[in-house]
Amino acid sequence: MQAHASGNDDSHSSNKAGTARASQPTAAGPGTGPGPEPELGLPLPQRYWAILVVILGLTLAVLDSAIANVALPTIARDLHASGAASIWVINAYQLAVTISLLPLASLGDRIGYRRVYLGGLMLFTVASLGCSLSSSLPTLAFARMVQGFGAAGIMSVNTALVRNIYPSAQLGRGIAINAMVVAVSSAVGPTVASGVLAVAAWPWLFAINVPIGIAAIASGLKALPRNIGHKAPYDYLSAVMNAFVFGLLIFAVDGLGHGERWIYVSAEALGAIVIGYFFVRRQLRQPAPLLPVDLLRIPVFALSIGTSVCSFAAQMLAFVSLPFMLQDTLGLTQVQTGLLMTPWPLVIVIAAPVSGVLSDRLSAGWLGGIGLVALTVGLLLLATLGAHPQPLDIAWRMAVCGAGFGIFQSPNNRTILSSAPRSRSGGASGMLGTARLSGQTLGAALVALIFGVAPQHGPTIALYVAACFAAVASVVSTLRVMQRASPVAA
Repeated sequence: MQAHASGNDDSHSSNKAGTARASQPTAAGPGTGPGPEPELGLPLPQRYWAILVVILGLTLAVLDSAIANVALPTIARDLHASGAASIWVINAYQLAVTISLLPLASLGDRIGYRRVYLGGLMLFTVASLGCSLSSSLPTLAFARMVQGFGAAGIMSVNTALVRNIYPSAQLGRGIAINAMVVAVSSAVGPTVASGVLAVAAWPWLFAINVPIGIAAIASGLKALPRNIGHKAPYDYLSAVMNAFVFGLLIFAVDGLGHGERWIYVSAEALGAIVIGYFFVRRQLRQPAPLLPVDLLRIPVFALSIGTSVCSFAAQMLAFVSLPFMLQDTLGLTQVQTGLLMTPWPLVIVIAAPVSGVLSDRLSAGWLGGIGLVALTVGLLLLATLGAHPQPLDIAWRMAVCGAGFGIFQSPNNRTILSSAPRSRSGGASGMLGTARLSGQTLGAALVALIFGVAPQHGPTIALYVAACFAAVASVVSTLRVMQRASPVAA
């Protein structure tokens, strides 16, 4: 990426951006008008309004996943559904997000990130209304699936939008805002759900999305930047193959973790491998592939994706196993468990912005490596807590994990985005989200597998496995110091 000539001065960047925009070419067709000058971002105050829209959409998408988990028992009881069947309220959302993330990111590269983001936000808002009006489990699960497709539209291109909103020299702080929003939304999700359920019925958990979504759409129509997409035809067959590959992989990994019959798990895994082989072969022949194999040829991009998968697997291993350790092993209550786990996301909120600013100046390889070493140490400290720890002993170990994850996340995401050509920002953004979801899915499945094999010591073993993933991620992150990103096309 070319150096930003104007440094970090917001007002100077804004003045130059305003001048540069006057000479920008205009693309034909709706939704692809002139955009920000690539290296200068949006002028103030439009930049603030645009990032606010991104924050609102991302908050809705992440928060909705967290609050549904808490409300699941209540929903199952009110809709007269079994606990096993009610899981589809969660699975339908996650499956829709995972299988459509890359196809929508690829679509954003073609028709513009603004159109995909706003389309996803509109679909999410309408589906939220549908969720709130559902009176049976099948209709709720269907509405949640539609909501998941909307969330994928939001998450697939949100970092690509950030790249157009912020000047190149300040990209790290824009990425840090995204990381902070995800951390805060994940942390407050259970609290928000509990608060709403204390005063209202579960449909209100989804109904509150509607006015927020409408406000975000209205603001986004005015504030979000436009970008000129490329004219390559959309590869619908690849989108279908992508859905089958990731869908079958999710079912296979989930089935492995929950002890399903080996014949079913093997068939799902084999199907994913066979379709995946032809899917990848097809992508190698495409000028702008839906699965960005061309970007994976950039060493620093591939290493950053690998770092992301391993680190999110480590985080999910810890997040799923820690409540069992704190409640079943140490005898703490649900409220105590929630409070003692809060330092982890709380410290991310502090560490991510600081790390984001530093990532505009320092090597992401070193920053990520240092952060992941801290995460490894924190996980090992949690795994060796002992039988009778004090609350402070648990809280400061959680804080170490949060600090490590916060230091790693912003520089890593910035590197994933900035090492890709600007015209492939959508593909890079989609891969960023896919790496996160893949790591989380792998981590959750490994916890289920560990608990099935060694139920008595499952939480402790899971934390040791999480530490191993974090250690591998720190090594992979440090390898980036020896690599140089390919030149970024404006």
